[in-house]
Amino acid sequence: MARILLVDDEAPARKRLQKLLAEPSLASMVTSVDQAADGVDALEKLTSDHFDVIFLDIQMPGMDGFEVLDRLDPENRPAVVFTTAYDEYAIRAFEANAVDYLLKPVPVDRLSEALKRVHKTLGEPAAQDDRLGKLLEWMDEKAMSKADPSSSEGGWLEKLSIPYRDRILIIPIDHVVSIEISEGITRVYILEDDPTSTRPRLRQHIVNYTLDQLGSMLSPDAFMRVHRSAIVQFSHIRELIPWFSGRYKLALTGSHEVIASRERSKVVKERLKI
Repeated sequence: MARILLVDDEAPARKRLQKLLAEPSLASMVTSVDQAADGVDALEKLTSDHFDVIFLDIQMPGMDGFEVLDRLDPENRPAVVFTTAYDEYAIRAFEANAVDYLLKPVPVDRLSEALKRVHKTLGEPAAQDDRLGKLLEWMDEKAMSKADPSSSEGGWLEKLSIPYRDRILIIPIDHVVSIEISEGITRVYILEDDPTSTRPRLRQHIVNYTLDQLGSMLSPDAFMRVHRSAIVQFSHIRELIPWFSGRYKLALTGSHEVIASRERSKVVKERLKI
């Protein structure tokens, strides 16, 4: 009997899964079913309550499924079944790491099979965490392998042009605190000049560049890809906070935070001479 959390930003998808889980052939394996409409909502429920398994969508606004997993304590992380319309390479990654997945629309027989696998996994929490950990590392390594800049023919960026309302802002590159991508949207976090404030303030801007494109234009002496979805400027790192599975949370200027992958956490410490 399992307590289940359905995480999907599409209400019809959540409703359909809940209806399937109420089928007589599946109901005996389920204690209760709760829902979360996005990654932020899911994280709040997962940190305040206990669930045995989460059916987790990948592509969600604000915080995707992988970001949700990054922020959960591995020792208290539920079993995870991905529910996705993702492309083939991601499915092969799930298979290679023995993490179950369901393709939308989810058929009842496949849902039944996933629940049976979950019940076996619940008796092997260490194995489940190892599989999820390997999957997250695989995602990080795949992004990093094509992300690190080697050279820039026109020299490294000194100023960044950002469209803003009816004008174009010209931002000195040392004001860029971090660059992050979620759901295909790239956001740049800029340190604002505000003489009336005693605390550093950040403003978020959306740009049309991909993270890879910007990474190739930024000096590797000043910037570093610390996660598949984030680049930070070293001079804006204020603290390293121990996180889960050998990772560090980077506290940046303006009280902004980014979680580094496990391998990149090691590189950050080396570059900071820690």
